[in-house]
Amino acid sequence: METVSTKQQQQDWRFFAKSFVAGGLAGMTSKTTVAPLDRIKILLQVHNSHYRNHGVWSGLKAIVQKESFFSLYKGNGAQMVRIFPYAAVQFMSFEVYKRALSQMFPGDDRLSANIPNNHQTNVNHELKFVAGSMAGVTSVLMTYPLDLVRARLATVVNTKRDPLISIKTTGVPTTILGTLGSVFRNEGGIMGLYRGITPTVLAMIPYGGCNFYMFERLKHWCVNYSPSWTCYRASNDKLVLNVPSKLLCGGIAGAIGQTAIYPLDVARRRMQLAMTSQETAIYSESFVQTLLLTYRSHGVIRGLYRGMSVNYIRAVPMVAVSFCTYELLKQLFGLETGV
Repeated sequence: METVSTKQQQQDWRFFAKSFVAGGLAGMTSKTTVAPLDRIKILLQVHNSHYRNHGVWSGLKAIVQKESFFSLYKGNGAQMVRIFPYAAVQFMSFEVYKRALSQMFPGDDRLSANIPNNHQTNVNHELKFVAGSMAGVTSVLMTYPLDLVRARLATVVNTKRDPLISIKTTGVPTTILGTLGSVFRNEGGIMGLYRGITPTVLAMIPYGGCNFYMFERLKHWCVNYSPSWTCYRASNDKLVLNVPSKLLCGGIAGAIGQTAIYPLDVARRRMQLAMTSQETAIYSESFVQTLLLTYRSHGVIRGLYRGMSVNYIRAVPMVAVSFCTYELLKQLFGLETGV
C-alpha cells in the first residue's frame, strides 16, 4: 500500500509540475503576442498626457513616432518576469482546486481534465467557476507587485529628442528592481507594492471564474454537439479540440470575462499609478473613491470603459492564445486536455 501511495504521489507531482510549466509558457506566449496593445491600453486608461488625445491605432503609431518601435514593448520585460509565475500558478492552481472540489462535490460531468486515468473524478461545470476564481486570486496575490511595476514601466515615455528625460527631470526609475525599490521606499513599503490589490482581487473573482468556466463549457459543447467540425481523434482514441476551436473557445471566454470586470481594471491601473504625479495622486485612497472620481470626471464610456476597444482587440487573442498554448503543451507533455 505504501508503494502504491508513493507512486501516486509521484504521479501527482509530475502532473502538477507539467501543468506549472505549461501554464507559465502559455502566459509568456500570449502576453508577448499582444504587448503593444497592452501598453496603449494602459496609456489610454490613465489618460497619459502624451497620448490622451489618441485612439488605439493612432496611439500605436504615435508611440513609434515619438519614441521608437521597440517602445511598443516597453514594460514587457517586467511582464515576462511576472507572467511566467502568474500564469504558471494560475493554471496549476486551477487543476489543484478543480481536483479538490471534484472530490468534495462529485457531479455528473465526467472530467478527464488532466487527471490521470487511474483516478479520474467527476465535477460539474459550476465548480469550475469556483476553481477558476480561486486560482485567479491565488496567482494575483503571489505576483501583484510585479504587475504594479509593469504598469509603471509601461507609462514611462522617453521621447526621441531626449531619451533620458524621465530620469533627468523626474527621477522616475526605468528598471524592474529600481521601480520596486522606489515604491517600497517612498510609497509605504509593502502597502505601496500592493496598492490597487482590492479592485484586482474583486475583478479576478468573476474574471478568473468566467474565463475557466466558459472555456471548459465551450469545450464541452464542441465535443458533444459539433465534434466533426471542432475535434479530431488523438492517438489514444480520445476526442481533442483542433487548434481553431481552441482559439475560438478561448477568445469568446476572454471577451465575456473582460466585459464584466473592465471598470475594476481601470480602477486598479489608476491606483497603481496614483503616486507617479500630483495630477493622479487623488486616486491613491480607495478603489471605491477611484471608481467614483473616474465616473464623475469622465463618465462611463470615456472613463470607466476608456480603452475598452483596445482591450477587446488585445483580450480576445491574448486569452485565446493562452488557452490554446496551454492545451497544446499539455498534449505535448502527455496530459489529458479534459475532452
